[in-house]
Amino acid sequence: MEFLNTIGGYALGLLGAGLAAALAGIGSAKGTGIAGEAGAGLISEDPSKAGKVMILQVIPGTQGLYGFVIWFLAFGKLVPDMSVAQGLQVLSACLPIALAGLLSAIAQGKVAAASINILAKKPDDWSRGMILCIVVEFYAILGLLASFLMLNSITF
Repeated sequence: MEFLNTIGGYALGLLGAGLAAALAGIGSAKGTGIAGEAGAGLISEDPSKAGKVMILQVIPGTQGLYGFVIWFLAFGKLVPDMSVAQGLQVLSACLPIALAGLLSAIAQGKVAAASINILAKKPDDWSRGMILCIVVEFYAILGLLASFLMLNSITF
């Protein structure tokens, strides 16, 4: 407990905000990279599909945006003299999007890569791949919503 008192609530709140942005951003970078690798292969074979490939690639990037939104909201809650308990509240509120963003973006990148394969083999069915990506997105949105509601319930 002495360690927590030493670093203070402000540092814990910063840690939570930072994790929300960083972990969701890492997941998005990984997810868009996975989809981009698959997309590059298809575009090299058929450049006319570049627009649809780019749409599928950008989808795993939304989690990074969600993490940044929560970072912004969490940062607005921070005050230099906040208690350890208050800092832990902010940290805890940031964890849902941090973890959901990290994991869902990577999973969504894999689904987007598979959807690019659908686009390669059956171009008229590429929208089905979009639906598969949206199913994964739902869980990122739940993480965003949980963090948002938790942060909004914190009063100092």
